[in-house]
Amino acid sequence: MAPRHLDRLTAVDASFLHQEGPVSHMHIGALVRAEGPAPPYEEFLDSIRARLHYVPRYRQRLVYPPASTGRPLWADDSDFNLEYHVRHTALPAPGSDEQLTNLAARVFSQQLDRSKPLWELWLVEGLADGGFALLSKSHHAMIDGIAGVDLGTVLFDLSPQGRPPEEGLEPWTPDPEPSPLDLLAAGAAGMTKASLGLAAKAVGSLTRPERALDEAAVAVEGLAEIVWAAANPAPPSPLNVEIGPHRRFAGIACELADFKTVKNAFGGTVNDVVLAVVAGALRHWLHSRGVRTQGLELRALVPVSVRHRDAQRNGAGNRLAVMRGPLPVYVEDPIERLGVVCAAMNDLKESKQAVGAEVLTSMQRFAPPTVLAQASRLNFSTRLFNMLVTNVPGPQFPLYVQGREMTSVFPIAFLPKDHALAIAIMSYNGQMNFGLLGDYDAMPDLDAFGEAIEAALAELVSLAARSARSSTAKAR
Repeated sequence: MAPRHLDRLTAVDASFLHQEGPVSHMHIGALVRAEGPAPPYEEFLDSIRARLHYVPRYRQRLVYPPASTGRPLWADDSDFNLEYHVRHTALPAPGSDEQLTNLAARVFSQQLDRSKPLWELWLVEGLADGGFALLSKSHHAMIDGIAGVDLGTVLFDLSPQGRPPEEGLEPWTPDPEPSPLDLLAAGAAGMTKASLGLAAKAVGSLTRPERALDEAAVAVEGLAEIVWAAANPAPPSPLNVEIGPHRRFAGIACELADFKTVKNAFGGTVNDVVLAVVAGALRHWLHSRGVRTQGLELRALVPVSVRHRDAQRNGAGNRLAVMRGPLPVYVEDPIERLGVVCAAMNDLKESKQAVGAEVLTSMQRFAPPTVLAQASRLNFSTRLFNMLVTNVPGPQFPLYVQGREMTSVFPIAFLPKDHALAIAIMSYNGQMNFGLLGDYDAMPDLDAFGEAIEAALAELVSLAARSARSSTAKAR
């Protein structure tokens, strides 16, 4: 269902608000590079303004029911000003990659203003290669990675010619500012809708009792695995320290074909190869800091989209569950390390961990805000993982903005409390690019970590090529 005025936040979306603090910002986004020259600012604004009806949430802000009687709601912003959200800037000469990533880091060091719609988009000129950049920033309560890709394809074009403007569109008029009584009624309607959904599910269970019992058994097993994980926190590491509000950012450009080459040579999935590469980079980075890795297995929080295939394309909000994937930094041999990751991820997929996380989310739908805040922290407890690693599939064809081709995209995640590094990966048009977000003080060597990722991938690709040559020689 398309976003509407006075929609109530889902439990997952509200949890991202509860988890945000002065040093743990909960916005996500991407650094996009495109061929130059940049479009004129006013022309760029007009192109966005003509498409905002596709994404109504971009003109809505948070409103709160009286006396914390329910979760926040989305309401049309009667003072919406597109120029506030779409910023225009330029890098000083020479417009280097370092200057661009420093700008991204500074922008992501600042929280979004909750009194306004929770997004910004920066048009950046002055790049050394003659191109320009777009830096997007949206609160995680508004959008998850998968939905973000959908929204991106709405705002971008599939060809340099773009799309003809729609005719007959009426100017946007915000709904009236809600009164306290309106907010109470909207919250009650949201609760009623959720209750009716639960009742319908209960009726369905009566008509299909065997299926209901199977689903209940899976849910109980999933919750048991969540409880077990909570009783076994992630090991301490230099990544899990007190952080501040300031950030560093680095983008690592890779090729999707390299990950597929490794996958085809040694088995597993592309995501398994990603985790193995991250584990290899972590091993090297820990050694550079004098940390022993014998017997050490770190844990990655790996978000999994549970967005239904038949959901409407522009449905907003988050449909996520999480799994805690292995980062076996104790394994020296890269191929063996990949094998450990593949086996562990297969076990996780056979387990009910993601189902358990979704059950917890379902339970939160009826929780009052104070209880919801605690439940969201249980479901997303920072004690359970060492770092966030999220891999978002993007379109495997070129996109265009105002006739200019988007040449690359580097996703940007967020740092939870006491987590100094987060890695986001996104595939786009044959690329597989890493966005590294680090705490400014805890990760002064973020660029060195990026070099370790490149080295870990190159080592696996070299081994895959050697394996292919060996197989060819044996076949002769």
